[in-house]
Amino acid sequence: MIEQAEGRLRVTTPMVIANARALHEAGRRILSASQQSEALLLDLAAVAEVDSSALSTLFAWQRKAAERSLSLRVANPPASLISLAALYGVSELLPLA
Repeated sequence: MIEQAEGRLRVTTPMVIANARALHEAGRRILSASQQSEALLLDLAAVAEVDSSALSTLFAWQRKAAERSLSLRVANPPASLISLAALYGVSELLPLA
């Protein structure tokens, strides 16, 4: 679901409503265990499918990261995620790497 290695978090499952709760919790656990002030890169290269729940999950992770003084950047977002963010008018809120 989420692989972690050397400051990189790699999501390996579709970011859709069916997986949203599990992804949300997995990400929160990882962020809670991360060192404060750590810079983390969230790699979405392996994510083949997204829906609007992906944006909700990303924003929840961003809030958790901010609470812990972590820097969280998103790398390799799928084009469909970028399109959804533009559709909802939240593109500028995505912390793209």
